[in-house]
Amino acid sequence: MYIKRYTIASLILIALVGWYVYSYVSQEIMTLNVFGTTLPAMPTAIWVIVPVLVLYIASVFHMSFYSILSSFKLRKYDKDYENIVDAIAEAYLAKEKREHSYKTPRFKLLGFVIDNSTLFPATLLKSGVENEKLQNVLTLIENIQNGEVVDLKKYALKPQNPLVIQNDKNRYKKGNITAENILSHIANYDDSLVKEAYLDMLETAPITLIEQHKQFLTKDGLLVVLSRINASKNSLDIDNDALISLINALELDAKDLIEISTALATNMVPEQRMKLFEILGEKREDGFEAYIFTLYDLEMIAPANELLLNTQEHEYQNFKAYSALKECGKNFNINLFI
Repeated sequence: MYIKRYTIASLILIALVGWYVYSYVSQEIMTLNVFGTTLPAMPTAIWVIVPVLVLYIASVFHMSFYSILSSFKLRKYDKDYENIVDAIAEAYLAKEKREHSYKTPRFKLLGFVIDNSTLFPATLLKSGVENEKLQNVLTLIENIQNGEVVDLKKYALKPQNPLVIQNDKNRYKKGNITAENILSHIANYDDSLVKEAYLDMLETAPITLIEQHKQFLTKDGLLVVLSRINASKNSLDIDNDALISLINALELDAKDLIEISTALATNMVPEQRMKLFEILGEKREDGFEAYIFTLYDLEMIAPANELLLNTQEHEYQNFKAYSALKECGKNFNINLFI
């Protein structure tokens, strides 16, 4: 019962009791002696309603006390509810090291499970969520997934967070940040975005910038660089030493080196191409096979045959077969023997 309503009802009851006693029982004035103390003379009706009034006051104190206790308990639930909402929001955001403190046992169990989980919102979830904080988070996630750029600063997410990575990719695609910006602050971006930016930059960047960040070079990126050598657009002037440095930055095998030689056949001067693979053949074992391929591809038959004479009988059987067919007047594409 609400205390205000209880008070109104009690006062009406006390007034009715006093009126009834005064009107129908007695209108006398009397005194009472309590533990040797004589109390002032008052009408009988007053003496009747005094105990009722005392009972009312005591009951109000009783209800107020338990109301305060209940208020504290409800406050704990309200606080835990707010923590649960925060925990769900952070689980949607995939934040690391999530830990919330709960006061009530039921919320404590639920909160522990959420703090150690990552949630993925369903497509239609936002329309059924009435909490503003969760709605904002769900809208933010939806916008990022749709390729929009959002402000994530207030959520303090780390650069490795999937939402941060996707948001940075959206910023990059929309031109809010450039490849140069990313490569100048690589600690602030995920490796996948840095590699993407580096690959895009390879199409126009000078060799000094390419070498500066060659730790992000991939085989596909190297092929982009090779395609620019002596090209009509975005031409790249690069010597063999720089090329060897880029090639050695990757983990390539003989097949990869042969693919590189094939890519260089389009624009590179034959003399430079032959010299490049001669150096590679001297410095690495898999480079020797690519060197022989390059010689045959350039129709340098005699030098290639001479190199094969100095190999073991069981080695490079494919090239020896090609050489034998050449001696018999058979012309085949060297690529058939790779």
